[in-house]
Amino acid sequence: MRQPSDTHAYPAHWEADVVLRDGGTARIRPITADDAQRLVSFYERVSDESKYYRFFAPYPRLSDRDVHRFTHHDYVDRVGLAATVGDEFIATVRYDRIDGHGLPSTAPADEAEVAFLVQDAHQGRGVASALLEHIAAVARERGIRRFAAEVLPANTKMIKVFTDAGYTQKRSFEDGVVRLEFDLEPTDRSLAVMRAREQRAEARSVQRLLAPGSVAVIGTGRAPGGVGRTVLRNLLDGGFSGRVYAVNRAFPGEQDRLDPEGVPAHRSIHEIDGPVDLAVVAVPAVQVPSVVADCGDSGVQSLVVVSAGYAESGPEGRDRQRELVRQARTYGMRIIGPNAFGVINTADGVRLNASLSPRLPAPGRLGLFTQSGAIGIALLSGLDLRGAGTAGVSTFISAGNRADVSGNDVLQYWYDDPRTDVALMYLESIGNPRKFTRLAKRTAAVKPVVVVKGARHSGSAPTGHAVPAPGIPDATVSALLRQAGVIRVDTVTELVDAGLLLASQPLPGGPRIAILGNSDSLGLLTYDACLTDGLRPLPPRDLTTAAAPDDFRRALSAALADDACDAVVVTAIPGVGAAAAADLAREMRGAAAEAAACGAAKPVAVVHLQIPGLAEALAEPWDAPGAGGRDDGGGGAAADEAPFPAPRIPAYPAAERAVRALAEAVGYARWRRQAEEPGRVPEYEDIDEAGAAADIDVLLAPTEGEPTAQAQTEEAPTEATPTDGAPRPQAAAAAPEASTDAHAPYTVTLSAPDAQRLLARYGVSVLPALPAPDPDAAVRAAARLGFPVALKTTAPQLRHRADLGGVRLDLGGEAELRRAYAELTDYLGAPEELRLVVQRMAPRGVDTVVRAAIDPAAGAVLSFGLAGAPSELLGDTAHRLVPATDRDAAELIRSIRTAPLLFGWRGSRPVDTAALEELLLRVSRMVDDHPEVVSVDLEPVVVAPHGLSVLGAAVRLAPPPPRTDLGPRHLPSY
Repeated sequence: MRQPSDTHAYPAHWEADVVLRDGGTARIRPITADDAQRLVSFYERVSDESKYYRFFAPYPRLSDRDVHRFTHHDYVDRVGLAATVGDEFIATVRYDRIDGHGLPSTAPADEAEVAFLVQDAHQGRGVASALLEHIAAVARERGIRRFAAEVLPANTKMIKVFTDAGYTQKRSFEDGVVRLEFDLEPTDRSLAVMRAREQRAEARSVQRLLAPGSVAVIGTGRAPGGVGRTVLRNLLDGGFSGRVYAVNRAFPGEQDRLDPEGVPAHRSIHEIDGPVDLAVVAVPAVQVPSVVADCGDSGVQSLVVVSAGYAESGPEGRDRQRELVRQARTYGMRIIGPNAFGVINTADGVRLNASLSPRLPAPGRLGLFTQSGAIGIALLSGLDLRGAGTAGVSTFISAGNRADVSGNDVLQYWYDDPRTDVALMYLESIGNPRKFTRLAKRTAAVKPVVVVKGARHSGSAPTGHAVPAPGIPDATVSALLRQAGVIRVDTVTELVDAGLLLASQPLPGGPRIAILGNSDSLGLLTYDACLTDGLRPLPPRDLTTAAAPDDFRRALSAALADDACDAVVVTAIPGVGAAAAADLAREMRGAAAEAAACGAAKPVAVVHLQIPGLAEALAEPWDAPGAGGRDDGGGGAAADEAPFPAPRIPAYPAAERAVRALAEAVGYARWRRQAEEPGRVPEYEDIDEAGAAADIDVLLAPTEGEPTAQAQTEEAPTEATPTDGAPRPQAAAAAPEASTDAHAPYTVTLSAPDAQRLLARYGVSVLPALPAPDPDAAVRAAARLGFPVALKTTAPQLRHRADLGGVRLDLGGEAELRRAYAELTDYLGAPEELRLVVQRMAPRGVDTVVRAAIDPAAGAVLSFGLAGAPSELLGDTAHRLVPATDRDAAELIRSIRTAPLLFGWRGSRPVDTAALEELLLRVSRMVDDHPEVVSVDLEPVVVAPHGLSVLGAAVRLAPPPPRTDLGPRHLPSY
């Protein structure tokens, strides 16, 4: 029986920080009785027109009764939420549960009336849209399925909030009022609307960080040196286009200018005359709270906190970091850091270097995000040495402890940033893998995302990163990233290598690689590297060491014009009477320019050994006259032809590095082509989703006392028969998982009959196995199933361990069965310890394993591998996110290294991979349809030339975890 609604405690889990349309933040929380004065003050700042729209009549002030009503809620039938900035309300929303006649009601009534009020100064910031998402989520949690709202026709802004939300709606007009009714169940359109708003808001919040009109460096030292003074110097040296201020409370009262920099000096940010968009905080951690308060009071939009002493320093610092984020969000500010290296934006109109980097990088098309200052330095240095000209930097963010702004926010910004063509990311932790893969997949559809992941094997987040560690192995993370189109590399060097190629070259049309150069040996090394990385190299073309630049040009032109190749690797060593590097670079770039002018552009990479200046010559700006790319006076372009930029070509000091970068580009291009025609999640007519849901409700229902595992009896068949009149699942048939964590979710491992019955709802049939507690029972079971049979142990320590001798196969008669029974019990232990079962023999085939599991962070993951040593010892397992498409299933079984065993290796008969793909899709559907199914383990699945047999199945259930990706948008809180 439901408790009276007035006994419900304050729902702290409804509190959330959100990013608004203009990039600022607000906090959404339930309204309490303590908010009476805040509500009155808020209402006084609302215009008379807005009040009229809210109450349909002049309503200049709230009565005491109104204030009590709007601040006292039961959090079930009457709920009010407020959006706050600082300690003030900027908007409110409430719902009241009503019955079919529009009168106040309680459950089971599932409709509520909703109303908003937004302070005029904050209208247009998307506050009402954010509040609608959150109040709708609260209502669904409390059993409300539909909202009704009455709006005056002139209140077009509020009507637009409702109609643009994407919910299924019904509109009517009566007595001069527009009545809107809409279901609260999320739809594809409502999710798309929510995510589009999320992208615009989060991108705008990053844009405010990267393109400020003014910057204050708080903590600028009085003497040269120190972190603050260094950042100030870098801002000025980089040519920042906005205003710069130096702030230090230790400046003498009469000092108003800092020399030799010549910038205004202030003791406090309050003294600055004019707005400050970005503050770089470089003071000791203990002073940061007062600085943040001053910034918030002064209207600063964003902070870069380079100060250390936070989560990286231990528990006390972690608490200090949480308080920093809470305080900044209170004022609507976003933070880079703490312990950050800084941010860079090379755009001509900005030229921001608010970092510890002594130089502003050359402008270009690469966006860089790193969670490590040291790696950030290495990336900038590496690109400066190799990429200046080939691919400069558009933006750079080193987030430090990334307590607030994370890689997800930066992906939102890069997604539609016209200055960024390639996203390079160094990540040590992924706070929200589900969201990251969603954003990365969307971004990868328009531009490459290259990631190197640190802390892969530590099992926990790095020091300073207050994020939960995902419970899935790194190999699984890698597979899921690749499914999302992310290029996953292993080292920072590979990150730069891939970035340079992707930013300067077109995507390859396939894996066929032409190799040409003046060294046969270097060509062979390149050929071998191509085979190692899964490419299809053509026979290398040796130009001999006597080759001149013109020879390289002709060979490269021929390769680029050849329809049999998709990319070219040029290898070069110093030759006899070697020409200048500039001449060789000019000829190669000219050939690439000609191909591009003819519409035959292909990626080109150069591998060179000990040719000083070649890499620089291949990367430097150069306008090639006309389409020929050269002006030699001998049949080249006409003199009046306009020059155009010749393609820049990346150079590598080793064949393996060039080929690895090219292989990543080939894989990414293939993913892009496939993404244009995505697979589908097939429908199967025999799936009984409703029946499965009913079974799950019964199996998860609480029972009196502690439920225990149902004992299987000899006469109890294990076949699942979910037809009319079939035995229904019993809650007592499942055993609860013990947990030492008082907050751990209640999980239930299903008994064999219930697991098989549930799987059968989705068309997955498990081969029956009957218990054999003694030899006579084994004989009766075999007679029932039909010979030949298998006798095997199901004891946990022996399960799936054929190497220990716990299985006897092809027992053709009673004598063989009794003899096998005696051997097993004599060798391995008593029958009650072995838990022997008899199972009909399945057709011979390849033993595989199919699994699906829910990770709270990453979501549902479908896995496949061959049973036994390949998956358990060698880790040869493939993974895909659920729901899997038909294309995902086909790729899943082909992506393991032992896949040839399924397709007729060494003359064996190919197995029925179509049946295997269908099984994977059915398991994926079940886990996706029922989030209560937290684990499915089918092992072994014997795939024969015709059909397959599932010999063992284990299923675990639990109350469904919250789906944060389907809920209202909010900033993470760690």
